[in-house]
Amino acid sequence: MLWRSSCAFFAILLLARIIGKKQLSQLTFFHYVTGITFGSIAAEISAQVETPFLDGLVSLIWWAVLTLFISFITLKSKKARVLFDDKPSIVIQNGIILNDNLKKARLHTDELAMLLREQSIFSFDEVQFAVFETNGELSVLKKPLARTATKEDVNVSAPTPQYLPTELISDGKIIKENLNELQLTEEWLLKKLSKKNYHSVEDLYYVQILENGSLYISVKNASPPSS
Repeated sequence: MLWRSSCAFFAILLLARIIGKKQLSQLTFFHYVTGITFGSIAAEISAQVETPFLDGLVSLIWWAVLTLFISFITLKSKKARVLFDDKPSIVIQNGIILNDNLKKARLHTDELAMLLREQSIFSFDEVQFAVFETNGELSVLKKPLARTATKEDVNVSAPTPQYLPTELISDGKIIKENLNELQLTEEWLLKKLSKKNYHSVEDLYYVQILENGSLYISVKNASPPSS
């Protein structure tokens, strides 16, 4: 039993290192279930003498291979990411609760209020945008006047944000769905990129529109700044 437990311990430790930090963080329901399954298989190998040790070890390794395979697919394909991990849902926009999106997320207003209270927000009126993430958490952008004041805010007016920060390009591909939701066009995006001397979408790793309409741009194979 000690030998079986020791082998299972080091096997799951090694496989966890191979799979990486994403699995350990349990970003989505898929990663959460996978983590539980790893623990269950390891426990079966350690404690159940009736289970052949080699069969249990093969099962543990094969589960890790399948997890890596799915992670590779979702890394390469946005459609696969939506299929396996779902996608975030905007449940509050410009202070208005979007009932249809709440229903799709299987949330009711009491649960939404609870998620807001966990972030010390007790009124829906304080919220500019709220996004229900794929891991079940709620990301909130408060209205300007409801945000915690900083040194930069002193004696400075608080303009209403034009946009919810949203990804427009991922891994060299324009996300047309997000452009349509923001009522923007590819021509607009390409013109904005051209002004910043980016003429090829394929060279860009990630582009996000910010609250004021400006763009955050990260190019592929960018070198970190020297210290």
